[in-house]
Amino acid sequence: MDLSVDLCGSRLPHPLILASGPLSWNAAGIRAAYAAGAAAVVTKTIRPRATTNPTPHIAAAGAGSLLNTEGWSDLPATQWLEEELPSLAGRSGVLVVSTGQTPAEVAELAAPLAHAGADLLELVSYRAGDAAPMVAAARRAVSIPILVKVSANWANLEEVVEACLAEGVDGITAIDSVGPALRLDLHRRRPLLGSGAWLSGRAILPLALRAVAEIALRHPVPVIGTGGVASAEDVVEMVMAGATAVGAHSAPLLQGLGWFSTTVTQMERWLRLHGEPSLAGLRGAALDALREQPGHAPLEFLFSPESCTECGRCVTVCAYGARRMAPDRHMLLDRSLCRSCGLCASVCSPEALVLRPS
Repeated sequence: MDLSVDLCGSRLPHPLILASGPLSWNAAGIRAAYAAGAAAVVTKTIRPRATTNPTPHIAAAGAGSLLNTEGWSDLPATQWLEEELPSLAGRSGVLVVSTGQTPAEVAELAAPLAHAGADLLELVSYRAGDAAPMVAAARRAVSIPILVKVSANWANLEEVVEACLAEGVDGITAIDSVGPALRLDLHRRRPLLGSGAWLSGRAILPLALRAVAEIALRHPVPVIGTGGVASAEDVVEMVMAGATAVGAHSAPLLQGLGWFSTTVTQMERWLRLHGEPSLAGLRGAALDALREQPGHAPLEFLFSPESCTECGRCVTVCAYGARRMAPDRHMLLDRSLCRSCGLCASVCSPEALVLRPS
């Protein structure tokens, strides 16, 4: 199975990238990610001065999701330039250096970071208006590929992408964590991390997919789909939405760096089972369907009794009482009650009940 992808001129053996975060806090962490199988690594965001994070600043927020109040790197730019990045010479994977968060800082750091060993730069800011000026500043300073990381929080996302493309950006990372978000510690009767926390992980996958697809529908530009990816199926979904490569951080942080090699194996298995020779061949496979108008014809279902575990989920979630399970795994559907909402098929984990292909 061919999992290889081309990202702005860098050939990756597979699309999995360790996105910027705690695991890439220094050179040792980056080397560990390469050793675990990450095809590329994005550093923590490097700014001239180190940040001081509040304590605590990371917390679990439901299955596979995290809240954080982290800032940028807690190492100063001088340490990255003089120690961390030079020590990564001879590395086994592609190195993406994250920097920002203002045009002035990008103008100051872009060239030194490229000289210190960055293969690509990823520019990041929480201000939509700074994105294109940061790209312009970096483009004047370096010849290596430039990515810009965009946020689903930005109502003018499409305008930001167009402005960045006009300034010469080579690719888009979509998306950053979203928020502000809030979870409470019930025992302490206070916020887990404060009222201005940022949400990442499983909860934001639908937002990330939407952003990736919107960009891919309009622009022939490489997109690193980042946000909520936790499984091989999520990777395939990102690629079908138009992603060239796929970033992840919450999943390897929560599950360990072994997530990379495990997910690569699972991707190979998925392609084999579905008769797909390459992952790149699936890129953008869902985009044509996204251009279609919604249909209104009644849904048709396929039911496989041999796959059914009789869990009853499809019956439980039917708000209209249209489904019931008869003895011997015989599924009954009252068509006069069914509203064709499709929820029953979407909750069937063994895929015993699926929508009939159109």
